[in-house]
Amino acid sequence: MCSSDLDLFRAGTLSSASVMTPCAWAPAAADLARDLPGADLGVHLTLTSEWPTYRWAPLSTRDPQSGLIDPQGFMHASVEAAQAHADPAAARAELEAQVSRALDWGIEVSHVDAHMGAAAHPKFLQACLDAALPRGIVPMLPRLDEAGWRSHGLGEPEAAQMAAVTRTLEARGVPLVDHLVMLPLHVGGDHLPLIEDLLLSLPAGLTHFILHPARDTPELRAICGDWAGRVANHAAFLSPDFPAMLARSGVKTTTYRALQGAMRGQA
Repeated sequence: MCSSDLDLFRAGTLSSASVMTPCAWAPAAADLARDLPGADLGVHLTLTSEWPTYRWAPLSTRDPQSGLIDPQGFMHASVEAAQAHADPAAARAELEAQVSRALDWGIEVSHVDAHMGAAAHPKFLQACLDAALPRGIVPMLPRLDEAGWRSHGLGEPEAAQMAAVTRTLEARGVPLVDHLVMLPLHVGGDHLPLIEDLLLSLPAGLTHFILHPARDTPELRAICGDWAGRVANHAAFLSPDFPAMLARSGVKTTTYRALQGAMRGQA
């Protein structure tokens, strides 16, 4: 959640966003959220800090024994390092702290999802669920069987564990995502044709459509090597041609807020 997301919310082309509460600009994101009462906002559960020149540390601890931080005192730069080193109890405390921080700031949290997918791992999954479900918050989790989880790089025992959790959540009526689609960041230019192709090729079901919109600023260019793709995401969703393109696709949009209401009636 940032000022570029606010642009898209006001344009009516963005239906959902999430906040990374350990980051330096998170308080500003909370201020923006107060300008969007009722907006569909989640917590982007964060266990990694990937940018070389713009980094963040855990909210809950600075203890190296937690496994949450690297030798410089920041979160690990890679998913692999975070998953290998983080103590599950420490990760649980950190994820709980991130959700609590957002709620304390007055954000009406509708869902949680995982930055870089790091927290969406068997080692941390129950902590993610426990940070969300008791509060009536939707955990963004794909509906996958064992083969599907194996295709995401999990071994046999972990894939079986994730599939079992998926089945249990579905039986409880917790909404699950059928498909994940992300706009590319490796190329700039006009993303409208690409978006239209992606929308027209979507299979039936609930799709979590991921974008990373950003205004073109010197700060963005200094931080993100993939800044051109982020700027292109932003420009496409602000294009006056976007609403007609979305209508042509036949895709119907929804929010985690709507799914949250359904979950509260069933979970």
